[in-house]
Amino acid sequence: MPPMTAAADPSPQALDRAQGALLGLAVGDAMGMPTQLLTRTEATAVLGDPPGLRSGAADHPVAAGLPVGSITDDTEQALLLARLLIAGTGRVNPYRLAEDLLAWEASMLARGSADLLGPSTRRALRRVAEGEDPASTGTEGTTNGAAMRITPVGIATGPAPLARLVRAVVDADRPTHHTSVAHAGAAAVATVVSLGIEGVGFDQAWPVAVEAARLAAGHGTPVPGARTDRRITWAVHLAQEAAARGGVHTALVEIDELVGTSLATTESVPAAFAVAALRPDDPWAAVGLAASLGGDSDTIAAITGAMLGASHGTGGFPAEVRRTVESVNDLDLTGLAGALVSLRTSLGRS
Repeated sequence: MPPMTAAADPSPQALDRAQGALLGLAVGDAMGMPTQLLTRTEATAVLGDPPGLRSGAADHPVAAGLPVGSITDDTEQALLLARLLIAGTGRVNPYRLAEDLLAWEASMLARGSADLLGPSTRRALRRVAEGEDPASTGTEGTTNGAAMRITPVGIATGPAPLARLVRAVVDADRPTHHTSVAHAGAAAVATVVSLGIEGVGFDQAWPVAVEAARLAAGHGTPVPGARTDRRITWAVHLAQEAAARGGVHTALVEIDELVGTSLATTESVPAAFAVAALRPDDPWAAVGLAASLGGDSDTIAAITGAMLGASHGTGGFPAEVRRTVESVNDLDLTGLAGALVSLRTSLGRS
């Protein structure tokens, strides 16, 4: 593994990897958009063989009628967080995050969307609306909302020292997901992204992410139950051993039936790591596998795409897919990626 230090100036490679992380997040999100809440069998049938971007079915409970390439809350909230990081020169103002998330949900309601805030975020924002300090309202947040939107923190913060990256994750999570389990899942994702910007591939990055998850679990409200760091390690080994035994299909069955694909951090985050371990050198194939799991597939595929896109850059995804996702959603990923990498460089010097 190369030394984990910030470059003196953003290199073209770092900029491309940062853009690849955001693009991977959006592409995975769009891939999983029509398959979220479906069973694995239903999701596989929707995506086809080979899997590709699809529109939301007319009878889908949250993605009905969405055009091919449409993103969901995963990408939209991550980009919201990115803008707050840039505005705060690396710090997330908890009041602004609460205000912006509430405004985002209001805009989604105005558009008639059923794809709204998750349960942990909604509970926290209700407490903010009742007058509580948003720095302490996330004490019940255990779902994957923190992990799904944490990619910008991984881009903006270098991986060394690891404790600093974990603190940045905790600061960003605190208003809605200030629990040991949510911090652990988000820190694991952010660490793979951060190492990816340095050029470290997934196979080398995920063990460091497990250590970050262990450190992050020491923050926030302790939550009894399975440890996220141990679940990630187990899920990666489970998927790799199943693939060696019976191929990718066997591995996906094991991920679906044993790891789980719900919105619980301890299911969806390990599931994303397991899928990434199956196709660490092919981000586009990996997000297709993740989206084919069903369940909370938009989040699982978004996390998978962000982690692998960070080390592979924009070249990890077909050019036509990139054009579709960026144009359908009117995304300026280049500008955001550049600002986040510049922030990473400045923070690395401080």
